[in-house]
Amino acid sequence: MHDAITGAGLDPGYRAPQVCKLVGITYRQLDHWARTDLLKPSLREADGSGTQRLYSFTDLLQLRVVRRLLDTGISLQKIRRAVDWLRGKLETDHPLTELNLISDGNTIWAKDHADEAAALFTDLLRQGQGVFGIAVGQVQRDLEGDILELPAPSPVRGGSAGGSNGELTVSVRPPSDIAIEGDSALSRGDGVSST
Repeated sequence: MHDAITGAGLDPGYRAPQVCKLVGITYRQLDHWARTDLLKPSLREADGSGTQRLYSFTDLLQLRVVRRLLDTGISLQKIRRAVDWLRGKLETDHPLTELNLISDGNTIWAKDHADEAAALFTDLLRQGQGVFGIAVGQVQRDLEGDILELPAPSPVRGGSAGGSNGELTVSVRPPSDIAIEGDSALSRGDGVSST
């Protein structure tokens, strides 16, 4: 395994043929994206004839994100707009590694990492218009924890809802339109019965 992946801080760099194979794109795409400033190699750019671009692991990660966005149906033009907007807002050369991205094939949303229960999804193609999302599973876990912290309720005794011994009693009767075991017909409440 490469040191860059294990976090040792050394990035051996990847040349164009390796990048194309690992990311799943053509050399023509890679070259176009570098020349048009979508994603340039961070270790070494091509400098005339005989030199090769050298990409870092982070570059590969961003390139693969671009490819996945293309796979969802997002156009390269929209991806470019989203990357440019993120670069400006995050002030980083690696914006596609900073956030989780979500796409429906028409737009791209970025999810912040601030809160797992309630997240702000930013529409990257509409100048950062926010959409609020709620992770119901996290809200449920939070609620369950809050319930466990409540003091134990005191029992209800006496009153009109209580039985003869002071305990709460509940009486449940089936609705009139449900057949009770042993009935031969199901009444629908409209005077018509079916068998």
